[in-house]
Amino acid sequence: MNLNPYHVPALLPEVIEGLNIREDGVYVDVTFGGGGHSCGILSELGPGGHLYGFDRDIDALQNAPHDTRFTFVHSDFRYIINFLHFYGQEKVDGILGDLGVSFHHFDDSTRGFSFRADAPLDMRMNRSAGKTAYDVINSYSADELEGIFRMYTDLKRPKAIADTIVKKRESSPIETTFQLSDAVSKILNPKSEKKDMAQVFQAFRIEVNGEMDALKRFLQSTLNVLNPGGRLAVITYHSIEDRMVKNFMKTGNTEGQEDKDFFGRVSTPWKQITRAPIVPTEEEIERNPRSRSAKLRIAEFIG
Repeated sequence: MNLNPYHVPALLPEVIEGLNIREDGVYVDVTFGGGGHSCGILSELGPGGHLYGFDRDIDALQNAPHDTRFTFVHSDFRYIINFLHFYGQEKVDGILGDLGVSFHHFDDSTRGFSFRADAPLDMRMNRSAGKTAYDVINSYSADELEGIFRMYTDLKRPKAIADTIVKKRESSPIETTFQLSDAVSKILNPKSEKKDMAQVFQAFRIEVNGEMDALKRFLQSTLNVLNPGGRLAVITYHSIEDRMVKNFMKTGNTEGQEDKDFFGRVSTPWKQITRAPIVPTEEEIERNPRSRSAKLRIAEFIG
C-alpha cells in the first residue's frame, strides 16, 4: 500500500494502543484516506478479524489493501450504521476517526482546498456532490458568510471579511483560490495573515462538506454500533471539532449537557480513557509538521 504522499497518519502508535485491538475483533476506520491508520490496525488483527474503511472520496480507493480482512466503503461516515447493516455487521469493537484533511486534498492543486495554489473553488471531499465553495462564496448573503466564519473559525473580523467578499463579487464572480485570497488578504492582519487565510478556507471547506453535521451524526451513531467495552478514538485538528468530541465523550452528547443521577453523578455511556488529549511529540512534529495541531481523544463504551 502506498502511504506517501497521500497522507501520513498522525499519532499512529497512540491510536493503535488506544483502540486496544483484539485479534478477532471488528474495527472501523471512518476516515480511510491514505490507509496509514488502517494498515496499523490490520497489522494487529488475526485471520478472524476484520476492518471496514470508510471514505467519501473515491480517490482513496487506490490505497485500499488487497486483504480479505478489509472492506472499503465509499461513503460519508455519517452513514456508518446504514453501511455496516448493509454488510451484515451490527456491532463492532472499535472505531477510529481522523478528522484531518488528507495531504492529497491539499496537495492536489485542482481541488481548491489550499490558498497556496491557484485552482477553481471546489473544496468538495466527494466530487460527485452538488454544492461547491464557488456556490457558497458567490451566493451566500453577507450575514450567512459572517455566520459560517463565526461558527467555524476564531477570526477576529468575520463581518468585515464577509462584507469584503460580497463587495468583491459585485463586479465579477470569485472563481479561484487566488481571487478569494486576493480579496480577503487586504483586511487581514499581516502578522497572522497565513493563519487567518487558512481559517477562511477552513470555514468554506466545512460548510461545503457539511462537516459539523456529519461529525455530530457520526458520534451519535457510535452509541448504536459499538459493543460494550469497544473503543472510540478521534483525532481532531481545530477547537470546534475537539469541543464536540470532548463533550460527547464526557456526557454522551455533543452539546455537553450533563444528565445527573440522584447523587449528582454524571450519567454517561462512556469511560474516558484520555482525560486530556494526546498530542504529537516534538519528534513526530519534526517528521510530520502537519500533525502539529492533532489532538487524540479515546473513550470506552460502557453502554
